[in-house]
Amino acid sequence: MSDVKRTSKRAQKAQETRRRMLAAALELFVQDGYGATNLQDVAARAGVAVQTIYFVFGNKRALLKELVDVTIAGDDEPVATMDRPWYVEALAAGTAQDMLRAYVTGGTSVLERVAPIGKMLDGAVASDPEVAALWPHDVNPRHVVQQRAAKALVGKPGARPEMTVEETADLLYGLLSPELYLLFVRERGWPRDRWERWTLQTLHAQLCSD
Repeated sequence: MSDVKRTSKRAQKAQETRRRMLAAALELFVQDGYGATNLQDVAARAGVAVQTIYFVFGNKRALLKELVDVTIAGDDEPVATMDRPWYVEALAAGTAQDMLRAYVTGGTSVLERVAPIGKMLDGAVASDPEVAALWPHDVNPRHVVQQRAAKALVGKPGARPEMTVEETADLLYGLLSPELYLLFVRERGWPRDRWERWTLQTLHAQLCSD
């Protein structure tokens, strides 16, 4: 076997182990809470030595940070939300209506992954104040994403001419929020297609001229 093949197999195995540890951390953090879960628990669930977790992630906070980033993205590729194909393609749509349709579908997929970890993350910040320092406080990353989408939408045919970028961004930020998603989907039992249809109809009525 060539050195290249050996290296490739080792890298693939390491990536699979990393994903298994992240999956175990997600399950335990959501089930038992961040504060109540120790790295030995995660290691046991993932079927690895606890030293492996320390070697790969460094500490529990770094494990949480990567877990949140991967959950938002949907995979472990180092690609920011605004560079993701679904986001780029939605913003490139020819009309406001087409953009909203693609954007709500893509945004709902993100919410399906992210919404369930929100409560856990709030608990993590409460149990370990240093967790809050893992993310910037001078800007709201989710609002930045929505603001760029708003800038693209207001310039498209079919957008309401009276709507400003800020007003549009606020509507996207509020309606495509984890809190609202959980209210309808988890608390009220709406299936995804109903949530997606209602969100699209509501945003269309507010942001599109027809």
